[in-house]
Amino acid sequence: MDRIDAMKVFIATLDEGSLAGAGRRLGRSPAAVSRAIAFLEAHAGTALLHRTTRTIKLSEAGERYASACRRILTDLEEADLLIADERAAPRGLLTITAPVAAGEALLQPMLDDFIARFPGVSVRLQLLDRPVSLIDEGIDVALRIAHLADSTLIAIPVGDVRRVVAASPRYLAKHPPIETPADLAQHRIISMTHFGLDSWSFPASSGSAIAQAVQFAPRLVVNTVRAAVACAVDGQGLTRLFSYHIASEVNDETLRIVLADREHAPLPVHLLTPQGRLAVPKVRAFIDFATPRLRRHFKRLRLG
Repeated sequence: MDRIDAMKVFIATLDEGSLAGAGRRLGRSPAAVSRAIAFLEAHAGTALLHRTTRTIKLSEAGERYASACRRILTDLEEADLLIADERAAPRGLLTITAPVAAGEALLQPMLDDFIARFPGVSVRLQLLDRPVSLIDEGIDVALRIAHLADSTLIAIPVGDVRRVVAASPRYLAKHPPIETPADLAQHRIISMTHFGLDSWSFPASSGSAIAQAVQFAPRLVVNTVRAAVACAVDGQGLTRLFSYHIASEVNDETLRIVLADREHAPLPVHLLTPQGRLAVPKVRAFIDFATPRLRRHFKRLRLG
C-alpha cells in the first residue's frame, strides 16, 4: 500500500471524525479506510487511533504523527504546484478557521459568493475559540483578532476592532451615570468568558502607569456573543464585546457605547496563511476575494 495515500486517508478520517465519513469523502468503503490506517499503524509500530463504535480519538503518538502527515501532504501539494501551471484554476478543499463569533459574522456570509465564483473549490470552515496551529492542523487561512507574535506566517491586515462596553438606552436612563470605570460597580453586568467573568481592565488613567481593573459580581454570565447582545438590548445590564459584534445595534440605537474615552487601543484583524500556501491557487483566490471585502466591512463598522 502507498504510504502517502494512507496518510491522506488518515487525515481525512481525522477531519471527518469517523471512518465512514472519510470513506464518503474519498469514495472508499469503511473497510478500505480501516486497512489504510492499519497499514500506517503497522509501519509506525504503534496505535495511532483509539476507536470505539461511535468515536475515534488520537493516541499520543497519533497526535505527533498527524502533525507530521499534515506537513508532508502540504509540502507535496506545494511541490506539485511548482510543476503545474501557476495559473491553474483554484481547486480542492480549502480549510479556514476563525473564532466562532467572528467566523459567523465576517466569513460565513461571503462563502456562498466565493464558492459560486470558484466551483472547483470546496470549503471547510472551522469556528474554534481556542489557539490553532495552522501548520500542525492543516489550516490554509485563519482570521485572527489580536496583536500577532513574530512568526513565519504571512499576515494580511484587514481592519481593527475596539473592545467596547455597551447597554441599552432604557437601561442607562434608569441607572446611575457612567463616567469612569469605577462607576461600573453600581451596575448590573452581563459577562462572557472571553472578556472577563468577574473583572474588566481599562488603560491606566492620566498620571498613572498601571492599568485599571474593575472587579464586579456579574448578574448574568453567558457563553455566546448572541446571548450577550440580546440580553443587553433587552435592558438587563452592561456587557463588553468587540465593536463589530454590536455595530448594527449601535447604528439602530438599541445599544449605546459608554466609556469610549477609556477603551484600550484597537486590536488589529489579519488573515493569516503559512509561508508557501499563498502560491496555492485556492488560497490565493480566497485571500484576494476576502481581503477587500473585509476591509470595506471594517471601514463601514467603525463606530463613533
